[in-house]
Amino acid sequence: MIGTTGIRTRSGLNFTADVAGPTGGPLVLLLHGFPESRHSWREALPALAGAGYRAVAPDQRGYSPGARPDPADLSNYVFEKLIADAAEVAAAAGYDGKRFHLVGHDWGGQVSWGVADRYPERLASLTILSRPHPKSFHRALLKEDGDQKHRSRHHRAFLEPETGKLLLADNAKRLRDGLFGQGVPAAALEEHLSVLGNPAAIEAALAWYRANKGLAADIGTIRVPTLYIWGDADATVGPDAAHGTREFVGAAFAMEILPGVGHFVMDQAPDRATELLLAHLKRHPV
Repeated sequence: MIGTTGIRTRSGLNFTADVAGPTGGPLVLLLHGFPESRHSWREALPALAGAGYRAVAPDQRGYSPGARPDPADLSNYVFEKLIADAAEVAAAAGYDGKRFHLVGHDWGGQVSWGVADRYPERLASLTILSRPHPKSFHRALLKEDGDQKHRSRHHRAFLEPETGKLLLADNAKRLRDGLFGQGVPAAALEEHLSVLGNPAAIEAALAWYRANKGLAADIGTIRVPTLYIWGDADATVGPDAAHGTREFVGAAFAMEILPGVGHFVMDQAPDRATELLLAHLKRHPV
């Protein structure tokens, strides 16, 4: 059974989180991307709980009303603070100093790469959905003859001050038709908009992009067993960036390609993604 709770971290932020599974079971921390929410993991949480894991899926910084420092001050959303949030949520959930499994999609994947780089000793395994290793992504972005620059063109628009209003205008039409227009079910869309579909939340979510322009984080070779899941119909991450990821993982690495699946893997192919996740966790116990 999934419950929703508040998790207060040592930084004084209160994260809204969905939790499932036995208290004290191996922790699986799941970090969502943009423009989504903790509801990305609705299918995975019961399966993880059934396998004996303690699954924790927070609405991240800015998405949770109790963890929403002023987005006008971009220092509140710099990458190192997003990384620290993950470690602090794990600690506040009862796993301070303990190893855990980390799962991230899109921006949550970017943060997860950062956690794995900074705190490899804390992680039993890493699972990334869609988001390539930042160095592979950056390399693909700079290719003159590649298409990643075109796929990532929306990032520039997110830096404009009026973007939040535009995304929410006309019943969030641009979110519905644009970013979510990649096969995301209507019910999932409504769940995400219940979190993100208000001016305060959308501005805080966009602050992630504005505070971390280019997504070119200083992240080295990953020393954590890694599963990378990518849909070959992803409109925002191309094959160059995706396939290049294996070059930047120095531990056990597996890449799973989901045919016909787009960027929002957990909303489009939750059963297959969860099956792959559970197998990866089993291979790399805490």
